[in-house]
Amino acid sequence: MTAVGVAKGRVTGPVVARAFSALAAFDAEHPQLSLSELARRTGLPISTVHRLAAELLACGALERGTSGRYQIGLRLWEIGALAPRGPGLREIALPFLEDLCEVTRENVQLAVREDDEVVYVERLAGSRAVPVRTRVGGRFALSATGVGLVLLAHAPGEVVDRVLASPVPRYTRHTLTSTAAIREALAAARRRDCAVSDRQVTDDAVSVAAPIRHGSGPVVAALSIVAHAEGAEVASLSALVRTSAHAVSRALGSVPGPRRFGG
Repeated sequence: MTAVGVAKGRVTGPVVARAFSALAAFDAEHPQLSLSELARRTGLPISTVHRLAAELLACGALERGTSGRYQIGLRLWEIGALAPRGPGLREIALPFLEDLCEVTRENVQLAVREDDEVVYVERLAGSRAVPVRTRVGGRFALSATGVGLVLLAHAPGEVVDRVLASPVPRYTRHTLTSTAAIREALAAARRRDCAVSDRQVTDDAVSVAAPIRHGSGPVVAALSIVAHAEGAEVASLSALVRTSAHAVSRALGSVPGPRRFGG
């Protein structure tokens, strides 16, 4: 579900739900919104949106740009930075991502599962990186990307069943859309401790991903390399991404205290 999907429709619940609906109306394509656009994208009355916007401005969750339009405020980012599955995970994994990006000069991505979608926590682009459709903070289908296949392979059975029961988006002619083909890819990901998405999202990219565990515990994230499909040495990329993912897993396992990285 995209941010627009969260915001779509008329919201009549408690004030917290209405406030979240207003914040969720912003996305990468709509980083700034007028009051009327906020009302339209949330389905809330203009008077309600006006009051919500004033309250969110007062607490720093929204700001006004130079044009007078609303945008997400710095205070919201500061609070979000405390989330262990986002910036907390990123902070621990980043040195390993940087090393992997430097060695391969390709895209390196870190992602977690949120309900039935992938959420990208970090992405580094190397000097020869192929263009990708993903962005930090963005969401994507679990069934198509390397990180998505890894996360889905280690998700509870009811999540897998729910994802496969829904329409599977097709991005290229190589995208796996049949239930049987996707289940086969998930079984391979568990067996090899690695998943390969070959030109499933764009025609010129292959993604190789491995699971990140909390120490020796459950899978909490996935790490991938996205490389040019032409000439990609998948076996070498698989070995590199598994090694890096294992290193991040060890680092997560050494974190003291009750910090929680799982879904």
